[in-house]
Amino acid sequence: MKKRAKSVLKKHYWIFLVLCIFAGIAGVNYSDALDFVKLPSTVKSQLLNDGETENADTSGNTTVRTVGMSLDTVYGSLLNGNEKQVEENSKELEKQAEKSEDKDYGVVQVGRKGGVLAFVVNKVSSGSLYVTIYAAIKSIVGSSGAATVIFILFSTLFITAVWLLIHNYITVIIKRIYLEGRTYDEIPFSRMMFLVRVHKVLKTVWTLTLEMIYYFLWSLTVVGAFVKRYSYFMVPYIAAENPGISAKKAITLSRQMMKGHKWECFKLEFSFIGWSLLSTFTFGLSGLFFSNPYQEAVFGEYYSFIRKLAKENSIPDSDLLNDTYLFEKASEEMIRKVYNDIPQDQNFSTEEIEKSRGKIGGFISRNFGIILRYDKKEEEYRNLSLMEMKYNVYRSILKGSSYPGRLYPVPESEKKRKNAQSLLYLRHYSVVSLIMMFFSFSLIGWIWEVSLHLISDGTFVNRGVLHGPWLPIYGTGGILILILLTRMRKKPWLEFICGVLLAGIVEYFTAWNLETTHGGQKWWDYSGYFLNLHGRICAEGLLVFGLGGLAVVYFAAPLLDNLFRKISSKIIIPLCIVLLVLFTADQAYSKSNPNTGDGITNYTTETSSDTSGNSK
Repeated sequence: MKKRAKSVLKKHYWIFLVLCIFAGIAGVNYSDALDFVKLPSTVKSQLLNDGETENADTSGNTTVRTVGMSLDTVYGSLLNGNEKQVEENSKELEKQAEKSEDKDYGVVQVGRKGGVLAFVVNKVSSGSLYVTIYAAIKSIVGSSGAATVIFILFSTLFITAVWLLIHNYITVIIKRIYLEGRTYDEIPFSRMMFLVRVHKVLKTVWTLTLEMIYYFLWSLTVVGAFVKRYSYFMVPYIAAENPGISAKKAITLSRQMMKGHKWECFKLEFSFIGWSLLSTFTFGLSGLFFSNPYQEAVFGEYYSFIRKLAKENSIPDSDLLNDTYLFEKASEEMIRKVYNDIPQDQNFSTEEIEKSRGKIGGFISRNFGIILRYDKKEEEYRNLSLMEMKYNVYRSILKGSSYPGRLYPVPESEKKRKNAQSLLYLRHYSVVSLIMMFFSFSLIGWIWEVSLHLISDGTFVNRGVLHGPWLPIYGTGGILILILLTRMRKKPWLEFICGVLLAGIVEYFTAWNLETTHGGQKWWDYSGYFLNLHGRICAEGLLVFGLGGLAVVYFAAPLLDNLFRKISSKIIIPLCIVLLVLFTADQAYSKSNPNTGDGITNYTTETSSDTSGNSK
């Protein structure tokens, strides 16, 4: 079994490694493997009497100041009827954030007072959020004592429920991924959503929760903690194979399967004692990079072995272990029959179409996704791209390299794409369409900024440097993401990362240029936001831009392009010319007479704390 496990681990090393790291971060298992990332002793950490923590690196470049209260401290304050203590702590946090702005703590500033992230973190860390919830409950029940009891019970149950959901979901998914890795050469990232696709998340979470309750009760006996650990050892594996099984049957089936094998399982587990010691001596590194995923692979093999014996011996309910193709591959004929709606031809090359546009035209369309106008070549390109997208979703299944979800006993749900052509993102955009999208994104950005200011301050403010209803930074960012990252579209995760970097560069140098050309005048300032750089960009804003970039590439741009294509060229071309003339005139006028004033370049406490993170 260990020999086979090493072979499986070698084949899927990186995804198994990521799963174990994920389990450690979530506190599901292997948390000790992350010991090496703990703060070194050179980092000074001192808890002050007023609840303030100051961390400074040895170079003195960066200092992070936070004021926080743990949930148990909040409980104690509420039980003593001293909710004012928590409220005062929240105010102290804001004061410390303001003080830190006057000191040189380096470029990267974390504990800040502005933006959505700072708002949430400050509310939680200071305990203010808990007090708000407590006050709401108190106003309903009308009694301070009853409100305290209800608050503590509610928060405890809520935290426990969230922990069980995360813990049990990750536990079962990890077992599932390891089992699929035994049989198949590829494990798509989408397999992490297996329980969601079969609509068995809550049922599976309950199965493992009941098993935990049973084990806890047995642990109160002399030998229960040891014996029942191995009696229930197969429950998460059973749930991974058949998440629809009832909790009690899963527990009973595990007990039946482990009869006569508990001591054997203990010896197998104990055989890793050397690896555990090595992991301890290497601060978790050897466990992280080898022994933890190796151990998971071994027990995946062990479950397969015990399952086979259970079915051979026809133990009660062994027929519920019915996911045949989790342990053996389906025939090529069966896969083609079940997936007969998927294109079988793997030749979706658009190279000939690109070549027909000429060297320059082909280079521009291939690398930047731009064409002069729409024609029959583009229609052919789109048809091929649509077939390629559909095939890529099922490519590994058709090759027999990954688990065929349609052959699961309860077929996994597949998101049906209505009018897939309308959201086809592997397309080219005409020059006219790009111009119209630039103004569309600029207008959307302007409406977004104006609306936020209207809601927060109750006044209409024409945001931005220009005087027209447009914020070109949104249009520029959207178009640059659309054309410069054309080659990234097939990999959304890479599109997101590059989108964040590109947005950061555009926003930072736009701010720098405005400040340089207008005597240091600022149109936005992120000084009070998490992880800001010179107040010109911040993590929160870049995250929003990254997500917005995905929305542009995979949703907004295809839909807008479809709309603009329906407009006659006799209308849309003159419209583009008019918009460009008006925009150019606005640029020329605003260069010497920029749009300024309250809510634009003059910041009050309220405007500087705008939660949008994108005050342009």
